[in-house]
Amino acid sequence: MKGTTTVKHGYLVDMDGVLYRGPEMIPGADVFIRQLRARQIPFRLLTNNSQRTRRDVVAKVARLGIEVEEEHIFTSAMATARFLARQKPGGTAYVIGEGGLLTALHQNGFSVVDHEPDYVVVGEGRTFNLEMVEAAVRMIMEGAKLIATNLDANCPTQHGLRPGCGAMVAMLELATGIKAFSVGKPSPVMMRIAGDELGLATDEITMIGDTMETDILGGVQFGFHTGLVLSGGTRAEDLPKYAYRPEVIVDSVAEFTELLDQSGWRPLWSTGGGERRNGREKRAALPAIHSA
Repeated sequence: MKGTTTVKHGYLVDMDGVLYRGPEMIPGADVFIRQLRARQIPFRLLTNNSQRTRRDVVAKVARLGIEVEEEHIFTSAMATARFLARQKPGGTAYVIGEGGLLTALHQNGFSVVDHEPDYVVVGEGRTFNLEMVEAAVRMIMEGAKLIATNLDANCPTQHGLRPGCGAMVAMLELATGIKAFSVGKPSPVMMRIAGDELGLATDEITMIGDTMETDILGGVQFGFHTGLVLSGGTRAEDLPKYAYRPEVIVDSVAEFTELLDQSGWRPLWSTGGGERRNGREKRAALPAIHSA
């Protein structure tokens, strides 16, 4: 219609706790992603887990019933590799991690070595052992820079928690007295690179996640719109302890399908003048979230 301006909007969507829990898809997650694709809304699925390649992640979510392409996936391994390629093109790294991290580094021109590396890079993995720790400590003390794909202390699995990248990095930090530089959420490095992939301005992007300390904090710090789902790591009763808050809080990502504007781009809570859509009594004690 004449005089109408279409305002573009895109989404960065966390996966574990938002689209699935363990081996089960969260109801409605497939519908939300299908709607984004059908309406050609740009999005990326984000994960701090550096183990898998893009192709591996596509296969994982496809088994759950969520259909995406490799271009829709963005991992902390990719963010780390792109960051390092800009810092030192053609550099070298000693890697404690798995296929996703190794592939990303190779694709960005890095060589993986076991002698005098420019960087010691630590990601998620189950091959971590004390021999690797000893080698990494020596390299760091000889001048290699310590890089972490993320600082998540643990990772949820269908069998319970297992140590995350942050736990492994902590051992190297304590042994060497040197703090790691982390690239994954909530780092603005990962937020910026992932946001750039959407080709949109900062205020045209919403970060949807289930964890206040990574997804929401990263989104708030970088200036994205933020949406918290209560289907993962954060409970409603946890929210008062945080000095920052998301713009919208919903039970699950399924509710975002309803919150999309008729234009198919801009979320309702960022259009101005309306309160957060949440009339449920069980969350009535939460402060009302107003549009930005």
